[in-house]
Amino acid sequence: MSDIKVLLIEDHTMTRMGLSLVLAQAEGITLIGEAEDGKKGVELAKELLPDVILMDIGLPIIDGIEATKIIKDSGLNSKILMFTSRDSEDDVFASLSSGADGYVMKGINPEQLQSAIKAVNEGTAWLDPAVAKLVLSNIQKQAKPTVKGDVDMAKANAYGLTDRELDVLSLIVDGLTNIQIAEKLVIAKATAKAHVHSILQKLYAENRTQATITALKEGLV
Repeated sequence: MSDIKVLLIEDHTMTRMGLSLVLAQAEGITLIGEAEDGKKGVELAKELLPDVILMDIGLPIIDGIEATKIIKDSGLNSKILMFTSRDSEDDVFASLSSGADGYVMKGINPEQLQSAIKAVNEGTAWLDPAVAKLVLSNIQKQAKPTVKGDVDMAKANAYGLTDRELDVLSLIVDGLTNIQIAEKLVIAKATAKAHVHSILQKLYAENRTQATITALKEGLV
């Protein structure tokens, strides 16, 4: 299996140097390029076609959120992992809305960062625990008291989700990969992949992270 090709977009020189060192020592990961601003980052993404882009939010010229949107709208298959010290609700939800596949804080340790990169490369949503709490808190504040069961099923039916797709969606929210979903439900990997693809289409989600947010917000799991 070939290494995961990573593009690093970070404007702080010392932080970029530190991340470069971490990625250079990571097994199964190869750093193929670096950029110090969003404009150059977008250009390198189109030129180098990385598997995963490690993207800071507070970038000069074009910020990380706008750069993410441009890259996603261009049709590149690169996964984008937001890497930042900012955990405000506006930043988190703007990042996820722009198409980011994951969100980690700069206090993450090297092993967790490597796991996050490998997870988003496999198509698994990855949210830093602090960010996940923020998302859930926001969802809970917006949620109105409802009677569980019929209401949830009505929402599921509104999206056209089958019982099996709801089972798969629950496992997506739990962070399982397609292989793990297949093993958990005792189905073929291809079947699990097909279910995931169908769920993303029905929820109008670009990736598993957005599907997770929708599932939690709508009370589907």
